[in-house]
Amino acid sequence: MSDAVAEPARLSINGAIATITLDRPAAFNAINLAIAQRLEQLAAQVEADPSIRVLVLKGEGRAFCAGGDLQTIGAAAEADTITPVVSELLHHYHAFIASLRRMPKIVLASVHGSAAGAGMSLAFAADLCIAADEARFTPAYAKLGVSPDGGGTVGVVATAGVRRALQIFLAEDSFTAAQAYEWGLVAKVVSASELAAATEALAQRLAQNMPAGIAATKALIHRAPTSTVEDQLAAERDAIINCMHTGEFRAAVKRFTSKGK
Repeated sequence: MSDAVAEPARLSINGAIATITLDRPAAFNAINLAIAQRLEQLAAQVEADPSIRVLVLKGEGRAFCAGGDLQTIGAAAEADTITPVVSELLHHYHAFIASLRRMPKIVLASVHGSAAGAGMSLAFAADLCIAADEARFTPAYAKLGVSPDGGGTVGVVATAGVRRALQIFLAEDSFTAAQAYEWGLVAKVVSASELAAATEALAQRLAQNMPAGIAATKALIHRAPTSTVEDQLAAERDAIINCMHTGEFRAAVKRFTSKGK
């Protein structure tokens, strides 16, 4: 297992809850090609496992994720190889982000320390985010003269709206977990010492939901902003009927209707 120890991200599974840990602590879990490729592989593994209901994302060491690896990007700029280097990096990293949004599991980001650039984007591309009170979110893009990546415009716009997203990406150097909570980007803020336990408790609560209900609810909610009312209502009809064909639904209804007997 010595090769596994050296991997820049690792996967652990405990019952219905999977955890992907970014594991480049010396680089504050910055995203380079190796970690992007590994994250894509691990997300595909989670997506394909029907026993998993919740995926937790967290970072090893003092930060959640410092964003794109500027050593890699800086070297590419010096060598005039930005297009091939960044294209390959984002090919894998964006495949990972797309899998998080697509997979029929609830994805929960657990953030401590710094979440900057693509790391901030990752935190808010997840379905839900829980953060330590000392966590700081740093857009970083504007200071480098670039636009967001890593799903930043997907998660922030859908949650906080267009004007708040413009403020975050163009007018905020950084903001606190409390501000992120106020803006609806973070579901819960806890002390740093409580983050692990609070993340586990929330993940366990989410995992109590039945797989069909999780998958259908996530899909419906993510499509709602771009769907017409008629199309959304039709999708709701089809989804609830599909859920009602599961054994879990029949068992739940039986428990509910027999309570008063």
